[in-house]
Amino acid sequence: MTTAAPTVGARQLRTALRGHASGVAVLTAATPSGPAGVTITSFTSVSAEPALVSFALAESSSTWARIKDCRRFGIQLLGAAQRELAERFAAAGVDRFAPPTRWHTGPHGVPLLDDCAAWLVGTRHHQLGLGDHQLIVCAVEHVRIGSPGDSLVHLHGGLHGVAGSDVTSLR
Repeated sequence: MTTAAPTVGARQLRTALRGHASGVAVLTAATPSGPAGVTITSFTSVSAEPALVSFALAESSSTWARIKDCRRFGIQLLGAAQRELAERFAAAGVDRFAPPTRWHTGPHGVPLLDDCAAWLVGTRHHQLGLGDHQLIVCAVEHVRIGSPGDSLVHLHGGLHGVAGSDVTSLR
């Protein structure tokens, strides 16, 4: 049995990581009670061959409670102009898919937001409970590239556009 080493407190860790820019994405899934989604900054590429990506959600998240049994997920990479969309999907107690949110049903019935920098649809490949979060690895089955533009990042507790991103090289 492995014993975990003592760790710093959550507040100290958050303070240290505030200066580390993270890309902003919205995670979506089709649930029996309708579409669910949440803004995430934990999205990362895991492997190119096979195509695997990951994200982590707090077990205390109301969105986690809705999507924990979903098999497929949509991951929308957001552009700098989508700050309000990211804020809406981060807010509690609102219907995130109600107007002005524009969305459509994508492959396998996964809800996908309109006008994003890129969309990925993947199937749960692996799940691991780590601390107070669940880490989900998805096998990417579909990718669609949107219009090129600036990226949206989370930095110093806020959302910021970052110029110079170019997704055209992915086409």
